Amino acid sequence: MNYASLAFTDAIKEMQEKLGSRKSYARLENRNYVEGLTENEMAFIADRDSFYMATIGENEYPYIQHRGGPKGFIKVLDAKRIGIVDYKGNAQYISVGNIATNNNVALIMVDYPTKTRLKLYAHARIVELKDDPTLYAQLDMEGYDSRPERMMVFDITAYDWNCHQHITPRYTIEEINKAFASQSEYISQLEAQLKKLKAERGADK
Repeated sequence: MNYASLAFTDAIKEMQEKLGSRKSYARLENRNYVEGLTENEMAFIADRDSFYMATIGENEYPYIQHRGGPKGFIKVLDAKRIGIVDYKGNAQYISVGNIATNNNVALIMVDYPTKTRLKLYAHARIVELKDDPTLYAQLDMEGYDSRPERMMVFDITAYDWNCHQHITPRYTIEEINKAFASQSEYISQLEAQLKKLKAERGADK
């Protein structure tokens, strides 16, 4: 799984040479890579609640789509496969149609609070729900209030951790509430003490 050797085409290498970065990236291409996802990537993927997917249309234009769901909706099947249940959306089916004619996809997953980004190349497969109940049992998000239409399995061909520069930290309501939980608790305690003091002063009059 050498992401650089797959990503860096001849035209890209020429541009790197022209702009002075080729030497360092040539060393990157020659590094030894672990075959398949490591525990680090698996944990990162399993903790995501969204990702971006690029597919290629018959019109030769790329199409980028945001995919989201409950945290953990992206399931790691093994060191070389991840998958999701594809729930009903706007019924345009652009990504599904593109995959039917070209199954090469690119995925980007971002953890905004830590400014961490993982990019992956993969071959996507559409699997109908009725065709693989065992897979559906692995991918299903029990209790999620949305209608499943199909499944997507991604056979990973390469991945790399991307530069964190220019990623603006963003936080969910859940993350904000968690961060301020101790402060909120302290304020509640102060309010309770204040209420008690007012009641005691009122009783003394």
